[in-house]
Amino acid sequence: MSSLSLALRDSSTMLRRNLLHARRYPSLTLNLLLTPIMMLLLFVYVFGDVMSAGIGGGGADRSAYIAYLVPGILLMTIGGTVVGTAVSVSNDMTEGIIARFRTMAIHRGSVLVGHVVGSVLQSIASVVLVGAVAVAIGFRSTDATPLEWLAAFGLLVLFATALTWIAVGMGLISPNAEAASNNALPMILLPLLSSAFVPIDSMPGWFQPIAEYQPFTPAIETLRGLLLGTKIGNNGWLAVAWCLGLAVLGYFWSTAKFNSDPK
Repeated sequence: MSSLSLALRDSSTMLRRNLLHARRYPSLTLNLLLTPIMMLLLFVYVFGDVMSAGIGGGGADRSAYIAYLVPGILLMTIGGTVVGTAVSVSNDMTEGIIARFRTMAIHRGSVLVGHVVGSVLQSIASVVLVGAVAVAIGFRSTDATPLEWLAAFGLLVLFATALTWIAVGMGLISPNAEAASNNALPMILLPLLSSAFVPIDSMPGWFQPIAEYQPFTPAIETLRGLLLGTKIGNNGWLAVAWCLGLAVLGYFWSTAKFNSDPK
């Protein structure tokens, strides 16, 4: 077999391993999935009328706020899901299974590729589940064309890939699962500091740069534009640039750390 065939075979084996782990031990995934669902229900049914009145400057309209809120919640779902990836990678590194893999005739990169592809698939599945909840409580995207839906899906996959590689690096540098969870906490906190819940121009002046110059805000505004028809402006290019930059950074960081560990 060629080296490419071996790499694909071993990567698919590691992917199956990670998906089996996720199926047999679903508690971590479910806990991370419940967070965006609870945030969605909380902000829609508890704060929805007040928030919509404040954003629109008129009467309360919970349905309008659902439309505004859902794109941010979908990206928050990805951020929460990749925290589980950091924990899973840390467990593999500290429990000795990686050392055993290194004694076997398998492609070295397949271990990380299996984690990344498995995490991206879990992220998209989580987004679908959260999106189904959003539709059930009133979210609608009637103006999006098939091409815009395809672009939105592509953005979600690209964003999940970028954050997953960063999460893998965080897992590799963590001495245990608890530390990995703490290191990956910015993946959950950054959406709270973005335009997910309120427009940036409604924030205090000193806080606006924190919300604007980070990866979640341009991705949220791009997704919002694709699904709801709002203006995207430069956010589309910024979102893609953030995703590509984080993916490349995470890939080289993760592979360098993985390869530098004692054999």
